[in-house]
Amino acid sequence: MRLTRLICAAVIAMGAVYVAAVPARAASVPTLEPGDHILGKQNAPITIFEYASLTCPHCAAFANDTLPKLKKDWIDTGKAKLVYRDFPLDQSAAVAATVARCFPADRYFPFIETLFATQQQWAYRDEASTKTALVRIARLGGMSQQQFDACISNQTISDAVLNSRLVAEKQYGIESTPTFFINGTKVEGDYPYDEFVKYLDAKSGEAAPDASGSAYAGNAPHRGLMTIVRSWLGSIMSRI
Repeated sequence: MRLTRLICAAVIAMGAVYVAAVPARAASVPTLEPGDHILGKQNAPITIFEYASLTCPHCAAFANDTLPKLKKDWIDTGKAKLVYRDFPLDQSAAVAATVARCFPADRYFPFIETLFATQQQWAYRDEASTKTALVRIARLGGMSQQQFDACISNQTISDAVLNSRLVAEKQYGIESTPTFFINGTKVEGDYPYDEFVKYLDAKSGEAAPDASGSAYAGNAPHRGLMTIVRSWLGSIMSRI
């Protein structure tokens, strides 16, 4: 774990130096990749890439306030899909994102949404307390202590989380969270639903970007997702 913490700190520091040294201009825009976690139908015409940190308050505000309406009006109706990608701002975010990737596909988004909904209960503590809180939340999702320990010790998974941030900085010019790309248009910040939806309206009628490859629809078909989230939240709040 100590080695992982040092690597995470170095990667985040390198990213900060890179952003400070290079003008904020994206060299390209994201495209779907194998392994992507996708909320919604893969053939939806509007693709929303979200780069977020699980310890970012603005990301939590988007997840808690804007996303439910977005999901109801755009994602569940097949008009848009959301591709969630990690951009950890600190060690706690990196560990939480690693744990999320160890869940089965149908529990990835419920876990992410639960982390955002309970962010104040786990994200801003010392390392030991954060780990204890994450273990509790993960256990409610069906992950044992042994599985949790194996997950956070998995260097391949933790490296993938950190690499997601480095690629976002270097290739797409991302400097802060949350940052979105909506059919190629970069949108920075936590917008309320009524403002965010204007970007979707502007993209309505466009053909879906090239989705070649075997990108992974991580939680399709998403039936019962909110039921799972509500169940986790009820259990968490009764124990914290």
